[in-house]
Amino acid sequence: MRQLLEPVVTDLGYELLLIELIGSGQRILRLYIDAPGGVNLDDCELVSRNVSAVLDVDDPIAGAYNLEVSSPGIERPLVRDEHFRRHVGERVKVRLMKNISGRKRFTGVLTRVVDGGVVVEVDGETYEFAYDDIESARLAPDFRGPGG
Repeated sequence: MRQLLEPVVTDLGYELLLIELIGSGQRILRLYIDAPGGVNLDDCELVSRNVSAVLDVDDPIAGAYNLEVSSPGIERPLVRDEHFRRHVGERVKVRLMKNISGRKRFTGVLTRVVDGGVVVEVDGETYEFAYDDIESARLAPDFRGPGG
């Protein structure tokens, strides 16, 4: 799906961050896009029209679905190595495909990117996660302010 849609999105001047196919009944195909100055509703509509035309021709998804194009928001998804590198030093939420230390979900500070993965500090402990083990990762802004 990425190979089909990414050229359309990048030709319009946007970055395709993530593609999700959600649901089993009324399914949603959701694309998250971004640009250096951010994206607005007009940007999402432009990408939606262009992507929709490609999907109508290629028809890669069996059955009915709704297409949604969205900005990444403050809890932006982190998918590629360069996404993680851009956000070193920030709080992230990581969900793994398998348990590590008895858990799959970790929220902490992304301290560095290593070959094939990332290092996250959670409650004073350091964890290294391989990209292949990460189911999803997002920024996790901390709105508590000083003193928590």
